[in-house]
Amino acid sequence: MLKILGKPTSINVRKVLWLCEEIDVPYELEPYGQGYRPTDTPEFRALNPNAMVPVLVDGEVVLWESNTICRYLAARHGRDDLLPTDPLARARVEQWMDWQLGDLNNAWRYAFMSLVRQSPAHRDPQALAASIEGWNRLVAILDEQLRRTGAWAAGERFTLADIVLGLSVNRWFMTPMARPELPGVARYYDELARRPGFMRHGCNGTP
Repeated sequence: MLKILGKPTSINVRKVLWLCEEIDVPYELEPYGQGYRPTDTPEFRALNPNAMVPVLVDGEVVLWESNTICRYLAARHGRDDLLPTDPLARARVEQWMDWQLGDLNNAWRYAFMSLVRQSPAHRDPQALAASIEGWNRLVAILDEQLRRTGAWAAGERFTLADIVLGLSVNRWFMTPMARPELPGVARYYDELARRPGFMRHGCNGTP
């Protein structure tokens, strides 16, 4: 059976768990990470030298990096609705996945560590304000895209882009900070909430 190594509260692990629900693939979750089994052991580093979760074990296949795992699983199970085979349609999905992983994640990191994790190393008020401003600005870009499509991030169909972005939107709503009213994102969040996989792994009360 497919094995997913990671803790169920991790935003990156939850991407993979949600996708497994969407494609109806059985899996076994082995809890690793803070509060669970350690990832800094030689055995775990042999699977992922970064000592981070998630790690996917599919028979002889071992993969790390959550967005890569999602791409693999969608392709492995022939879900071209989630990750199209047409080069341009696929690129539209992947550009939003890459944007989430790079731009959006980098914007929220300081604010999240300060406001949610209560990290003593993230107490600089100017850095916090800059992180919140940048985070809100980027979510406003997503809002513009969602208002253009009137549906999902990459177009009319739900794709892998919405799994990775949906978890980021959940984190944005759940972090205690000032945020603008963005009707496209609000509508999107309501649509996501109708999906059982999101209710189980995306909107589960853990930012």
